[in-house]
Amino acid sequence: MNLGWTEILLIGGIALLLFGPSKLPGLGRSLGESIRGFKKALNEDPHEREANPQISQNKEKPLNQSQEQKDTHKQS
Repeated sequence: MNLGWTEILLIGGIALLLFGPSKLPGLGRSLGESIRGFKKALNEDPHEREANPQISQNKEKPLNQSQEQKDTHKQS
């Protein structure tokens, strides 16, 4: 896929018409951040990711059971 300057200009013009000039910088910024995150995840070693989990789970309380469900089970 080889894009020339006219195609890029056309895509930019359509994006400007669709999103407006106020939302376009934020859209570009979020797109850039997501691309950087994707590249970082691709370059990361999968064994290293398992050794350092970023999200830790609470062992005492299950994630899928709310307080209301607990109360309902106690009353039954």
